[in-house]
Amino acid sequence: MQSAMETAPASKKGLWAGRVISALAVLFLLFDAVIKLMKAPPVLEAFRRLGYPENVAPGIGILLLACIVVYVIPRTSVLGAILLTGYLGGATATHVRVGDLLFTILFPGMVGVLIWGGLFLRDHRLRAHIPLRG
Repeated sequence: MQSAMETAPASKKGLWAGRVISALAVLFLLFDAVIKLMKAPPVLEAFRRLGYPENVAPGIGILLLACIVVYVIPRTSVLGAILLTGYLGGATATHVRVGDLLFTILFPGMVGVLIWGGLFLRDHRLRAHIPLRG
């Protein structure tokens, strides 16, 4: 029987699946950060509707970019996933507070699943701490 710390590295398919899943999440979050930095009209409208002042959009965009950078660096990827989970939790709470549609409430959680799922597939250290049993 293998101990948790002896978990084998991911197969090539698993590693690439993890990279693709992580890339999808990162690309979506990068787009979200950039449109906040640009103060795009749909972002400003969403901020008004959600009850946030428009002037905080760039700061939130910078925060999101910083979390993404921490996530994409292999040595700090777990910390980045934790930070992004907190960020997405705030988004979920905001949508619950204003009574948005169920999909809008669940979407940040779906992105979180991509973040953690991609990381799980590409990082054997994380798999060692979260062993899935067949």
